[in-house]
Amino acid sequence: MAIIINIDVMLAKRKMSVTELSERVGITMANLSILKNGKAKAIRLSTLEAICKALDCQPGDILEYKGDEDILDS
Repeated sequence: MAIIINIDVMLAKRKMSVTELSERVGITMANLSILKNGKAKAIRLSTLEAICKALDCQPGDILEYKGDEDILDS
C-alpha cells in the first residue's frame, strides 16, 4: 500500500512554481522536495493545511491512496 503525493499535479493546475509554494507555506525547498517525491514518512496537519490554502484545494486533491493491487497494475 502507498500514499501518493500529487503536489506536482496541483502546482501545474495552479501554474505555481515549487519556489512560490515553498515561500507561501513556509517550508524549505528541501522539505517540499522530500514531500513531493514521496520520500516523507509523515506530514503535519498544519503543513497540509498550509499547502491546501496556498493551492486552494482539498487534502484529497494532494493525497491519494493506492492499495497493493493498484500498484501492481500500474
